[in-house]
Amino acid sequence: MKHFLLLTLAVTLLSSCQHEEAQEARHDESESQTPSNRIEIPATVRANLGISFAKVERRVVAKTLRVPGSFELEPLATREYRLPIPGTVSLAVKPFQEVAPGELLFRVRSTTWIELQSQIDLSRASLNEAQVRLEATTRRLKALSETGFQNAQLSAENLRLQADVQKQEAILNAALSKAHRILSYHDDSISDFKDLLKPLQQGDQSVLFYQSIDWLDVRCAEGGIVDQIELTNGSFAEETSHVLSVVDPQKLRFRATILQADLQHISATSKAQIVLPQAKDNDPNEAIKASLTLGIEANSTERTFPVIALPQERKPWAKPGVSAFLEIVLSSTNKPVLAIPRSAVVQDELTYVFFKRDPLNPNKAIREEADLGVNDGRWIEIKSGLGPKDEVVLDGVYELKLASSQSGANQKGGHFHADGTFHADDH
Repeated sequence: MKHFLLLTLAVTLLSSCQHEEAQEARHDESESQTPSNRIEIPATVRANLGISFAKVERRVVAKTLRVPGSFELEPLATREYRLPIPGTVSLAVKPFQEVAPGELLFRVRSTTWIELQSQIDLSRASLNEAQVRLEATTRRLKALSETGFQNAQLSAENLRLQADVQKQEAILNAALSKAHRILSYHDDSISDFKDLLKPLQQGDQSVLFYQSIDWLDVRCAEGGIVDQIELTNGSFAEETSHVLSVVDPQKLRFRATILQADLQHISATSKAQIVLPQAKDNDPNEAIKASLTLGIEANSTERTFPVIALPQERKPWAKPGVSAFLEIVLSSTNKPVLAIPRSAVVQDELTYVFFKRDPLNPNKAIREEADLGVNDGRWIEIKSGLGPKDEVVLDGVYELKLASSQSGANQKGGHFHADGTFHADDH
């Protein structure tokens, strides 16, 4: 009987221990099945997946109309330099060379210019001779008139000489005007004009002094960059031939196209800015303020309308041909709100989610369903789930979304391996 009681007590204690172990196992299992929205992202995983983070910012978020476009040069940005006369060209600049106002661009040597110089010399000599003869006859007529005599033949000669002086003056003035037009062909960019033609005092008369030269120097009227050189060095070209062009890269405008349906929402007074496409190396805060100008004629086939934006500041990335986005403000939050980059929010079936970096463990990311507000295309208002000091996953957010979803159902927990593969927690 005593042995039977001891055996019964041992069986009871054993059953009790097994029951407690089973309860603890079920408790541990229930705890392991507790839903978790955290994903482990250690440093090796972040490096392999290229995960980056963006800080939550307080900013005014505006609802914008965001349309693609590109920078282009204004029509007045390009200045052409052509030959004022036919001749041989000697270039002084190279393509894409930066030039300043007054800098030598090219030189011209022309037989037409040499002949014009000879014509001016001959006209001046003929004018001087006619003036001397006129002065002589005038003195003789004055002396005869003082003695009371008149000479009809001398009077006729004096009149003829007066007409000859006027004719020679006209010929000289015409030649000098032609020289002036040649020298000022590019708005006085040929700097030799002041040295060639200038008044000098000779005795009691002011005469036009002329210095002959073989080469005409054409200089830059406005600074910029040499864009096109149409002639080779030493080539001969006819008058008005295009030699080169100088472009001012600062004279830019931005051209975009909107839908005709959006015309009712914007006007020339709407606030606008130009931003780069979102990329890993692009600063999401960088933008160029611009004034808006509406086009004149719509495209009836495509139902679009042109919009021109004039940048109010200069950025290094604003170059002709560079693609960007024009953001036109439609409405605004009017006060700073918590916002994150729009690319940090992704759609998972019918919900939008983002991944917040765990404030207590930087090697974990917390999946959050997004409570969204105003969206300007680059920044989006987050109404809950974030604090002003939090960080969200920017690059790598799609990989985290795929890792936290499985066959259309959210996979609530898991971790990445060092090679970037994801493994869900066992339930």
